[in-house]
Amino acid sequence: MIISADLRVQPSWRFILSHPAHLISFGFGSGLFPRSPGTAGTLLAFPLYWYLAPLFSDGQFILMLIWAFVLGVWVCEQTGRALGVADYGGMVWDEIVAFLLVLFFTPAGFLWNVLAFSLFRFFDIVKPPPIRHFDQTWHGGLGVMFDDILAAGYTLLCLALVRSVLL
Repeated sequence: MIISADLRVQPSWRFILSHPAHLISFGFGSGLFPRSPGTAGTLLAFPLYWYLAPLFSDGQFILMLIWAFVLGVWVCEQTGRALGVADYGGMVWDEIVAFLLVLFFTPAGFLWNVLAFSLFRFFDIVKPPPIRHFDQTWHGGLGVMFDDILAAGYTLLCLALVRSVLL
């Protein structure tokens, strides 16, 4: 866990509003949530998905996610440098993008959404192999973004398994 003494700058609204990269990497402020900022960022993906999904075709949505991932590599790199900590917990753009990907492939319905959310948070927190390996060895913006994409992949595999058993 990162203590405030490890940081060059204490994250605050002033900090995240000082540069667009900080605002995006902190999930438009959701990363300032005092407890479990990753959960707050993941929750933010729900209204973003409900707003964005109807605006795009499936192909356009996937392209938007690819763009959001590439953007995330840059914004998380910039914010990590400014903070002096490469993967600070308040940088939640990685959770947002990865969970948007999960929601894109999740069947409709409240229970599916709850299951998807629970599985994603589990894999993002526990980091089973190889997620933990990449989390510990890949640094910078790509490292921040990539381990959450792997957590999304594990989540989608579990959802597909559950769906195959139920159908």
